[in-house]
This record gives sequence, C-alpha cells and structure tokens, in this order.
Amino acid sequence: MTRVGIAAIFGVVACIPLFPQMPTEVDLSITATNMRFPAGLTWSRDGFLVVADSEKREIYRVDPKQRPKVTHQDGNGVQGVAYDSDGRLYMCETATRKLVRMDKRGKIETIAAAFEGKKLNGPNEVVVRRDGHVYFTDPAFAGAIDRRELDFNGVFHVKPGGEVEALARWKTRPNGVALSADGKKLFVSDADRHAIVQFDLDSRGGATASRDFITGVHGVPAGLRLDTAGQLFVGAEGLAVYSPEGKLIRTLVESRRVLNCAFGGPDLNLLYIATPKEIIEVKIGVKGALQY
Repeated sequence: MTRVGIAAIFGVVACIPLFPQMPTEVDLSITATNMRFPAGLTWSRDGFLVVADSEKREIYRVDPKQRPKVTHQDGNGVQGVAYDSDGRLYMCETATRKLVRMDKRGKIETIAAAFEGKKLNGPNEVVVRRDGHVYFTDPAFAGAIDRRELDFNGVFHVKPGGEVEALARWKTRPNGVALSADGKKLFVSDADRHAIVQFDLDSRGGATASRDFITGVHGVPAGLRLDTAGQLFVGAEGLAVYSPEGKLIRTLVESRRVLNCAFGGPDLNLLYIATPKEIIEVKIGVKGALQY
C-alpha cells in the first residue's frame, strides 16, 4: 500500500470540499496488476470485488488484501457485470452478443440476445434496479460495426417478466450506465458525444424523459457510478466527479485512463478504479449507492 498526499491523486477543479470526511492524506493501494482491459467491476455483498477482463478473457474474484483469483475462464468477452438483489450476476457478453445471468449455483440463462428479430450489437454495461428492472447499453464498437444487424445503438430495458424495450435508439454509442440511489434516474454515457444523458424513470421502469446531464467530458466517458449524495463518478481521462447538478467538482487519478469504477467494502466507502492495467483502491469517505 502506498500512502500519498491528496494532491498527488486528485486534480482540484473547484475550491469546495468534495468529501468532508476525507483526510489530507489518503490510503491508495493497487489491488490488482497485470490486467489488460478490466472494464467490468462490481461489488459482491459477500465481501469481494468481481473483475471482468475482456482482453484476458478471465473473470476474477478479489478479496480484501488478497491477490485476484480467477473464477471463470471467459470465452465470451464479458464487459459489464452487475448484481441484482437476489445475488445473481449479470454479464454483458460481447462475443455472443448476449446479456446473460448467472445464479449462485452457477447456472447461466440468457436475458436478452435480440430485439425486433435482430441480434444485439454487443451488450457493454448493465445495472439492475432493486425491483428487478434491468438496463443495459448495446453499442457497436470495433468489430461489431461490420456484423451488426440493428441500425442503431441501443439503451435497453428488460422488464421483470422478460420483455425487452428500447429506451433510446442512438446513432452515437452508449457506454456506461448507472442508477441513482432512489432508482428514479438512469445515467448513460455517450462515448461519441462526450456526454452523460439522464433518463427519468417511472415505477414501471420506463423512461418518461431524457436530457443531456453533462456535456464536454474530457476523454471518452465510460463506466459510471453514483454515491448516496447524488454525486456522479465518470470514468474517462481520469475519474471525473460531478455534483448532483452536473457541475464538475474534481478529477481523480487524472493522469490515467479510467475504464470503470465501483464502490465496495463493508461500509461501501471504498472506491475501486479500473485502468487498462490495474485496479486501484481508494478510501473515499463517501458511501456508494447500490441497488442490491
């Protein structure tokens, strides 16, 4: 573990305190190294971090103060991962172009593979609301562009009964996805417009309105997370932190490309940050908003 001054990690943008409980020095530790593209991150309520490395085609379990353990050899190029309130793990398989779900016994079932009779582009990131509504992005990145069947990049909603609907049909590519603590707002990063879009959700899981919440993100916006105070964490060039009103407050690890992030730990006050080669853990002083 490396103990460093806060100025070495946080690029200050505004002269207001972001984290009142954060000391002038923080404990930063490198949780995992020798990664290639660990874009999938989620915290298990059983007390460990799940990491999906789509380039190494492996899924890891990272227990506190232990080396990562490979739990699955992944031939399907899993990107985003998320738990639901029943402890089931959702996985975005870019190679098979499916969203799948694995129960605690290891049984896997397909949640979404097609829309309107056409295969999905390649599910990228997923989040599950506590009442069972599932949201995932389906962009056509890289090789998926040549084999795509859909003529749009989708933001999809899967109802608890299994019905799939498109909340948005974009020409640009949606990337990360996250829910507010109360489950009434869905945030989606737009990789091409360098923007974050907010969807207002109703009790049935549908979107009633959408709008640009943030524009001009520095770098390509990827993974998203929120804390219980409504602050939004955006992985891009560094990890940008925005107020509930959409104003940039500070940027964490601004010298590194950030693929994703996830809150974890017993009190959900640890922030795990994924860069292309490693996973960083920071004691952040705020509590993450989880739906499970």
